Amino acid sequence: MRVMLGSLLVILAFATGSTFGAEAPFEATTFQRLLASGEPVAVDFHADWCPICRAQAPLLRSITEKPEFHNLTLLTANFDTETALRKSLNVSKQSTVVVFRHGKELARSTGDTTEAGLTQLLRSAIQ
Repeated sequence: MRVMLGSLLVILAFATGSTFGAEAPFEATTFQRLLASGEPVAVDFHADWCPICRAQAPLLRSITEKPEFHNLTLLTANFDTETALRKSLNVSKQSTVVVFRHGKELARSTGDTTEAGLTQLLRSAIQ
């Protein structure tokens, strides 16, 4: 019964279009909607073959699960396939995280694998 209730809540969250305070794969329509709404959003340019990206992933997940970041959406973009996005944001290296609020870029970081540094970066979107 608990599993069914939990599954129903997850389905309901996605059905209502709520991706706030979540980690999700990058989708252009979601990204554009978040930018237009002014909500805080971060885009993580990740590559499976990148050791720095693999080190960042659990840190980003842990940070965004904290209550402080409940309004932030973290979108994970595949560095190798999201070439148009990379060009539009002038991202030349994997392990780059770009942070937006009110539809504008606020900050970015490349290669940071420290919890403190990534927390500070993501915090810039919610303050």
